[in-house]
Amino acid sequence: MNTEGYKSKEYGQPTKRFVQTMQLKDDSELMKEYRKAHDKDHFWREIEEGIKAVGILEMEIYILGNRLVMIVDAPLDFCWDEAMARLATLPRQEEWERHVAMFQECAADATSDQKWQMMERMFYLY
Repeated sequence: MNTEGYKSKEYGQPTKRFVQTMQLKDDSELMKEYRKAHDKDHFWREIEEGIKAVGILEMEIYILGNRLVMIVDAPLDFCWDEAMARLATLPRQEEWERHVAMFQECAADATSDQKWQMMERMFYLY
């Protein structure tokens, strides 16, 4: 367990953050495979390129048990709905969504926006 924290990248421009959550199937072997699908050796290059192509600056996924939390940082002028619509059309994105759906607590044909639920910020301290 990392209690030192994680350094955030600096972009030299104002950014905004989106936070989403999703459940994985409560199966230790499936969760192990989901982690593997996201490690540096197995994450699909086309998916990484697509995420960056739609304007996302940084994306992190955190896990506790079978609960995932995804944090996305993007420029202030970033439009989530437009970016996700474009991302869905990029190479291998649909295939990736089908692939990871086997690990996720969702319908097999669910889109990324249907799987990941946007979280509401209820507190902040600057």
